[in-house]
Amino acid sequence: MKKVSLLILIFTIVYSCDKASISNQVEGIALEGQEEWLIPRREIKDGGSGKDGIPSIDNPIFISDPVDLEDDDLVVGIYFEGEAKAYPHYILDWHEIVNDMVGNDPIALSYCPLTGTAFAWGRASENPEDTFGVSGLLYNSNLLMYDRKTESLWSQLKVQCVNGDLVSDIPSTYSVVETDWKTWKSMYPETLVLSEDTGYSRDYETYPYGDYRTNNNFLLFSPAPYDRRLPSKKRVYTIIDKTVSKAYLFEDFTGGKAILDTFNGKEYLIVGNEYVINSFVLSQENQELTFEYELSESGGFFKDNLGTVRSVFGDVVSANQGNIGDYLTPAISVVSFWFAIGAFYPDAEIYMP
Repeated sequence: MKKVSLLILIFTIVYSCDKASISNQVEGIALEGQEEWLIPRREIKDGGSGKDGIPSIDNPIFISDPVDLEDDDLVVGIYFEGEAKAYPHYILDWHEIVNDMVGNDPIALSYCPLTGTAFAWGRASENPEDTFGVSGLLYNSNLLMYDRKTESLWSQLKVQCVNGDLVSDIPSTYSVVETDWKTWKSMYPETLVLSEDTGYSRDYETYPYGDYRTNNNFLLFSPAPYDRRLPSKKRVYTIIDKTVSKAYLFEDFTGGKAILDTFNGKEYLIVGNEYVINSFVLSQENQELTFEYELSESGGFFKDNLGTVRSVFGDVVSANQGNIGDYLTPAISVVSFWFAIGAFYPDAEIYMP
C-alpha cells in the first residue's frame, strides 16, 4: 500500500468556509452566460484547486513492467480492440483525468477520489485534440469535468453534460473495471500501465486525502440526500440506468458468482468475485442462456451453457464451433463509495441475495 499523509490543506480550508463564501466563489468560476443547469447551481462547491489546478494527463506514457505497483494497489482497467490498459489509483488521485486513446478511439478516463468513481468516456467531439479537464468544481463531492472545446460542464456520476453549449448531452461510455493490481495482471498479463512519468512533479507514494477513503465520518461536503443504509465509504458496484441505480455488494460475490437480475424493466447478468465485478444487459436471445462464473488462466471469467467462455469484459475467449453466442452489451456501471450513489440516485435499490 502507498503511504498516507495529511495533504488536504486546500480542501480543509474550503470545508471550513461558510456556505455563503463558497457560493460566492462558485459564482466567480461558473461560466458566464450559461443559464440552463441540470443540477442545482447553489449546491455546486468550489473544491479549492481552481480550473486545471488538478492537471489532467494529456500525453500519457505507458509501460509494461511497473515496479512500483503492489498487489493490493487499486487500478482502473480497460480492454478495447485487443488492448489492455491499467490506470493506478495512486496516479489518478493526483490528476483525475487522463486523455488517452484506446484502439483508435479518443477517450477521457476520469476518476474522482472523493466519490471513488471511474468512467471512460468518448471525447466531446470526434477530434482527438478536444480533451477534458478538471473544472475545480464539485457536485455532491463528485468531479465536474469540462470539455476544452466548448467549456461545457459534465457531471461524472450523472453521466451527462449539465451546463453549457452541450447541456443534456450524454457521453458514449466504455466498459471499465476497478480491481486490485494482482487481479488485473492475472487476467491481462500483457497489460500496459500508466507511468508515473506524467510531466508533473507529484509525490505518487503519498495519498493526498489522509484517512478519507476509510473514515466513514470524514466527508468534505455533506451529501444530499444522505442515505445511511450502508456505511458511507463502503465500496459498492452499481448499475446506472438513466436516473435510477442498483447497488451490489462485493461480499455477495465471494468465491465467484454469476447472477441474473431484473432492474428497471431490463434483464442483467452480473458476474464477478470479491475483487472485481462487471455486468451486461441481456438481449431477448441471451436471456435463454444460463451463465456460470469460471476463472481460467486463458483469460476466461465466465461461460454459458453453449460452452462459450468470455472475459470479464464479455469478449469471447473460446467457443464451441457454431455456438459462439450473441454479443453481450456492457451495462453502464461504476464502483463507488456508497454515500455518492445515495446522493445521486435517491432510494437506489440494493441487491439482496
